[in-house]
Amino acid sequence: MFPVESLVVLGTCSLIAIAVIGAVFAWSWKGWLQLRHHQLEAGHYAGGSATGGDIPAVANRIDLADLRERIKKLEAIAAGVDF
Repeated sequence: MFPVESLVVLGTCSLIAIAVIGAVFAWSWKGWLQLRHHQLEAGHYAGGSATGGDIPAVANRIDLADLRERIKKLEAIAAGVDF
């Protein structure tokens, strides 16, 4: 069996490591939220392009095409058509 002192040291080090990891995670999360906030303010998301025009961004068009393809596949499955 391990001596009590080594278990106390191991437990303390583990708690400190968990606290450090939690602090780094919280700091990273705050930074990520600030990044998203700035991106939303700049208009990079929410259906607009970076220039503020009515043309959707390339990523939105790709997502829309992917959704249309999925809908076609689901309709084919519902109709009983094999691929």
